[in-house]
Amino acid sequence: MSAFADISAASGSTGNRVTNAIAMASRRTGVDFSYLLGQAKIESSLNPTARASTSSATGLYQFIDQSWLAVIDKHGSQYGLGWASDAISRSSNGRYQVADPELRQQILDLRKHPETASVMAAQHAADNKAYLESRLGREAEPVDLYLAHFLGVGGAAKFLSVHDRAPQASAASMFPSAARANRSIFYDRSGNARSFSEIRDRFAAKLQKSSDSLGGPVQYADASSATAGLPSGAKTVQPADYVRIETQRLAEQPDVTVRPQPQTARLAYLMLATLGR
Repeated sequence: MSAFADISAASGSTGNRVTNAIAMASRRTGVDFSYLLGQAKIESSLNPTARASTSSATGLYQFIDQSWLAVIDKHGSQYGLGWASDAISRSSNGRYQVADPELRQQILDLRKHPETASVMAAQHAADNKAYLESRLGREAEPVDLYLAHFLGVGGAAKFLSVHDRAPQASAASMFPSAARANRSIFYDRSGNARSFSEIRDRFAAKLQKSSDSLGGPVQYADASSATAGLPSGAKTVQPADYVRIETQRLAEQPDVTVRPQPQTARLAYLMLATLGR
């Protein structure tokens, strides 16, 4: 039996593995489980290997190459991925780069691993939440985090600042580039520009619908109870199960090179996740 088949058998299905990965990420970071689940549903339909046809966006949360390298550079060492974050540098024009093409691809391939993708998406959302709250002077709600994903955190801060002051104002004139690229979001079917309030409400409804389709919204007092929202029938897979499977698979490989591989990166993260339980 392959390692992936063993994982699937332990969790009941690939879908359950994904949901458990998101729950683990929520518990470790404190980011709302329903938000992370809804975002993954919108971005990839919960497909860990999803790839966009028009960009480099890949994985559960559709990170493009630069965004993924940025979050790994910032948070990778917290999750046993120091080998990856150490390999990433930033050029004078602000782009993230990895000198070794093979190693760069290994780092980018981690987007297809549900546990790593989920925890990095959660850390990215936590960073955005802190930034938005410092700018807005109020708590950032899940829909605000999705706006940060859509517009970038700087654009979302600008959008929400105006929204909080003048919710009925037209948004397209302030975000002309985004409006041109996403006409159906900024304009209705008759061509009328939508207000800040309408756009935010539509994103909130979209998140709510995605969450409801996967078992409904989750309300919990603290991150330790994040797994309460797993769909009915989902089996909880312990991080130790993944560690056991990965350890066995690595032991069966006759030639394991010194260079960190995607599978050893997964093992490092999962061992850390187990210790953090």
